[in-house]
Amino acid sequence: MFWIVAIPALKTGEAAAPAELRMDSEAFAAFYARSARPLWAYLVRVSGNHALADDLMQETYLRFLGASYPADGEVAARRYLFRIATNLLRDYWRKPVASSLEEVPEALLAAASPSGTGDFGEMLGPALAKVSPRERQLLWLAYAEGYAHKEIAEITGLQSTSIRLLLFRARRRIAALLRKQGEWRKP
Repeated sequence: MFWIVAIPALKTGEAAAPAELRMDSEAFAAFYARSARPLWAYLVRVSGNHALADDLMQETYLRFLGASYPADGEVAARRYLFRIATNLLRDYWRKPVASSLEEVPEALLAAASPSGTGDFGEMLGPALAKVSPRERQLLWLAYAEGYAHKEIAEITGLQSTSIRLLLFRARRRIAALLRKQGEWRKP
């Protein structure tokens, strides 16, 4: 399911990231190993489409490799990676790209791939499918990835002052959907 993307050759006149801001092959392989699964899970949960998540993940790493990313360490590089993925999702939602592949029903993909989420995923999956992509995105970044409000703002491009309110609304909506499903009772 996961692969290491090849670094594309630069075209004439195309600027590369400065050498001091690029990773060597070993550093990238290690960074990829630590960040690929969380990035893919984020893309799948927010988009609701495994094939789209695969495509966007590959494009995210290609853009990451060609960009000048923050030299503040792996945490900043990972936030930058999620920012690229978020922007690609946003571009996809604005103007869906016609796919040369036929859409595979999600039920078939779910049956074919082992789920590591257990009852938690079964309980939240239907509720998450009913909220907006932005709400899924915010909930995932806050609770699955553990990002702080300021970091979520950097990734999504939203104002940091609005993240708290948007997360509150998303949590309230998920709770209402879970109560409606009978999966969760308010204490």
